[in-house]
Amino acid sequence: MVSEEQVRQWADEAETGYDVEEMKRRGRGRPGRGAEPMQVVAVRLTAEEVAAVDAIAAREHISRSEAIRRALAGFAA
Repeated sequence: MVSEEQVRQWADEAETGYDVEEMKRRGRGRPGRGAEPMQVVAVRLTAEEVAAVDAIAAREHISRSEAIRRALAGFAA
């Protein structure tokens, strides 16, 4: 839920105006991981497999996706 205070802050920010140049510098979407575009690949995992990946990701302080990428890199090496 969004608080009334957060809505008020957003409204104040909108009324003040936005720095268009700053917004353009931020870019769009997630930052790239390399020079080439990435591809999304859907993979079906059991609940146990997801839990195992999540446990590794939490232990390593990385995202689930990064844990899977590292596992695949190790497998492909």
